[in-house]
Amino acid sequence: MSDTSRRLRLNRRHVLGLGIGAVAAARFSPALAEGEAGVHGISAFGDLKYPADFPNFDYANVKAPKGGVFSTVPTSRAFNQSFQTFNSLNAYILKGDGAQGMGSTFAPLMVRAADEPDAMYGLVAKSVRISPDGLTYRFTLRPEARFHDGSRLTARDAAFSLNILKSKGHPLISQQLRDMAGAAATDDATLVVSFAAKRGRDVPLLVAGLPIFSQAYYTAHPFDESSLDIPLGSGPYKVGRFEVGRYIELDRVKDWWGAELPVSRGFYNFDTLRFDFYRDRDVAFEGFTGRNYLYREEFTSRTWNTRYDFPAVLDGRVKRETLPDETPSGAQGWFLNTRRDKFKDARVREALGCAFDFEWTNKTIMYGAYVRTVSPFQNSDMMASGPPSPEELVLLEPFRGKVSAEVFAAPFVPPTSDGSGQDRALLRRAIQLLNDAGYVMKDGKRVTPQGEPFRIEFLLDEPTFQPHHMPYIKNLGTLGIDATLRVVDPVQARARRDDFDFDIMIERFSFSTVPGDSLRSFFSMQSAATKGSNNLAGIADPVVDALMNEVIAADTRARLVFAARALDRVIRAGRYWVPQWYANTHRLAYWDVFGHPANLPKYIGVGAPDLWWTAAKTSATEPTK
Repeated sequence: MSDTSRRLRLNRRHVLGLGIGAVAAARFSPALAEGEAGVHGISAFGDLKYPADFPNFDYANVKAPKGGVFSTVPTSRAFNQSFQTFNSLNAYILKGDGAQGMGSTFAPLMVRAADEPDAMYGLVAKSVRISPDGLTYRFTLRPEARFHDGSRLTARDAAFSLNILKSKGHPLISQQLRDMAGAAATDDATLVVSFAAKRGRDVPLLVAGLPIFSQAYYTAHPFDESSLDIPLGSGPYKVGRFEVGRYIELDRVKDWWGAELPVSRGFYNFDTLRFDFYRDRDVAFEGFTGRNYLYREEFTSRTWNTRYDFPAVLDGRVKRETLPDETPSGAQGWFLNTRRDKFKDARVREALGCAFDFEWTNKTIMYGAYVRTVSPFQNSDMMASGPPSPEELVLLEPFRGKVSAEVFAAPFVPPTSDGSGQDRALLRRAIQLLNDAGYVMKDGKRVTPQGEPFRIEFLLDEPTFQPHHMPYIKNLGTLGIDATLRVVDPVQARARRDDFDFDIMIERFSFSTVPGDSLRSFFSMQSAATKGSNNLAGIADPVVDALMNEVIAADTRARLVFAARALDRVIRAGRYWVPQWYANTHRLAYWDVFGHPANLPKYIGVGAPDLWWTAAKTSATEPTK
């Protein structure tokens, strides 16, 4: 995990932001054909672990007590959410800054199993029948599904939700739904979703995991407007107290219709989930020491190593725990906006990378806690290494001459410095690259080929990360580059990010073990021109698009891995980002009022708050307001 940004993952297991895999059309068994009973779950490339009559997920504690408060600061975000603030309860559109936890207030068709890489099982949907060609899904909905006002949740609500998310939802959602041809209800219990031919592999699972809205509610409320009106949900929680920009509480629905379903038993144990918002991480830490909130995942190595010596830690009232993170860690770094002319030359982008001394930064600022990120598929078998395999070469050969020659050799990895903070050999390499690209020195300053001063602005939305920037900016100055750092408020940062109005921004993203259509939001030519997409670097390369299509179309796990490695090689050759770092553990601190399963599943991270519970029902479980 990084010092730069909290993990950009969805901690609600039923909301699929980055793609969790999908059903491959070529893998359907006869039991899935229309006209038969249907199945209780769907997965990619293999069988389901759990049978139709399974009582609960193996990793859930079905005896966990209900009650108490789980309070924290945001550690993940999706779509229009911010870590530092919120001004809207609509978290599925581009406008506004969505509140944390809104996914808990809606129920989807299916939810993910965290001990399988890509399996989903029915929540609102009791079963699904899939046509032999994989282009039609017929979901049968549970008659007991209800909205919080007691009204029935029907297939008409589900069809309305999918169609409006495609037409008016956040671009990250609508773009991934492009292969959904349409959704319709044949009656209250039957939802028919149709897909385009050659659809993305993960589109059906994206559909199954999206929230279901009340069509009646949105008849009276515009869906695509930022609003503080509490939307009508159907999930295990509903919005309680909140104060814009400060905190939001979600209250457990005590008579929730889905509580005893196999996918829910042992989950949603807290009476209240509370998210507190701070504009500064140091202030947020002080809030934790003062018991203003009870749970904290620590993302700053300096804080973890130097500041957890306050009395509550020493006397055991606050516990510290390190849990392994076995999921793909993805990419983190400074993303260079290639929509701007000054970053269009890959030699310039590589030169900027040479100026960053990771070894010095890791040792001096981050207590040696991290290793270097090199790939968007970091910490997974999809990351390329060594020369291309024969299987990769089959995919790459059609593009020989259209991509860098290094694509056919070992993949690019950032250079290792001497750890001095100013590695002269790397700086000389940067100077040569800049000169070769026509960025020469004039009157002591680096200028572009057009004769303009070469200026760079780093954009941040909080001050905590300033120490990591300053030595990097100093090195850029030795190259004659006028580099500056601007810290703006979270709302402005989000607006500039969505409009691609920046030179360089930090971002972190990761993919599932079975990535599919979700790749398009990060790397495709279409997403490069779509406001609000995750393609911060503006990657617009037909070769990247072609290889993405190979990943998406792969009908076996092995073919997917080879295609992802080929794609990895081309992306890394583009030098679109200055790689930063990652850690393969979660660092947790929490007041000693919680319990959690002893063996958390591989694909769920820390499982909080969904799988955790209050260890003792006493007044001590309440945070200090």
